[in-house]
Amino acid sequence: MTPQRVTVADLRAMKRRGERIVMLTAYDYPTARLIDEAGIPAILVGDSLGNTILGYETTIPVTLEQMLHHTKAVTRATRRALVIADMPFLTFQISPEEALRNAGRLIQEGGAHAVKLEGGGPIVETVSRLVRAGIPVMGHLGLTPQAVHTLGRFRLQARTADAVRQLFADAIALERAGAFAIVLELVPAPVARAVSQLLEIPTIGIGAGPGCDGQVQVLTDLLHLLPGPLPRHARAYTDLATIVSDAIRRYAEDVRSGTFPSESESFGLPRELDLDTVAAIAAEFAAQRGGDEHAPLPDDR
Repeated sequence: MTPQRVTVADLRAMKRRGERIVMLTAYDYPTARLIDEAGIPAILVGDSLGNTILGYETTIPVTLEQMLHHTKAVTRATRRALVIADMPFLTFQISPEEALRNAGRLIQEGGAHAVKLEGGGPIVETVSRLVRAGIPVMGHLGLTPQAVHTLGRFRLQARTADAVRQLFADAIALERAGAFAIVLELVPAPVARAVSQLLEIPTIGIGAGPGCDGQVQVLTDLLHLLPGPLPRHARAYTDLATIVSDAIRRYAEDVRSGTFPSESESFGLPRELDLDTVAAIAAEFAAQRGGDEHAPLPDDR
């Protein structure tokens, strides 16, 4: 029996019940399938794939076509999770009409169930336009990675009273525009808690403390798939960088030593074919190349 798909209404109901919302990023079919089978209710196809998958320094170079490519893979893998696709840089800032067209592609072609937009006041009209068209929208406040060149670097946001007021104002404006949830990134924990208590829609924290209604992690951080230190707000639940590196080294050693593949990982001749026939064919082709017509038999004769 096909499990029932999680909806944006389910996430709002989870907040009303006080049930913490779990969200993870995914960028491909295998990991999305594992996440979905683990019962995670929400998957974000983040433009963070620019950093984690494509090797960019920032998310800014990520294109709509790349987001469509990865979103399709994730949605093909899921049966239950709500899939939210990030709208990349300059796909929603130019005009509400262009944002609607691009968001529509993520829904119609990519198979996403919702989209996520970064920013506050300047995009409120766009959020409202998408929601009126039937496209669920998740907001994103605090650190907005697409604005890294304006911010200067990735660092804690809402550091002054004026910035906190603006965060509250933007959160309320997004809620009124119809956003079904808001990601709060790199916000002081007490501020994020206060925003979460004020809003009727869920907040999803990343580096915003435990007072949010849910949490999201970048999967490569959770798995420590990339070597090097993690951001302060991340927690590694395993060390795949070490595990994968060790597996690759052991594979290379087995190939060089001749222990891979073994007999159990190889295929013998089918009943319709015997070693004498193979040897005769080999000798025929060796003669054509001017080699020894008496080709050696395979070692396993």
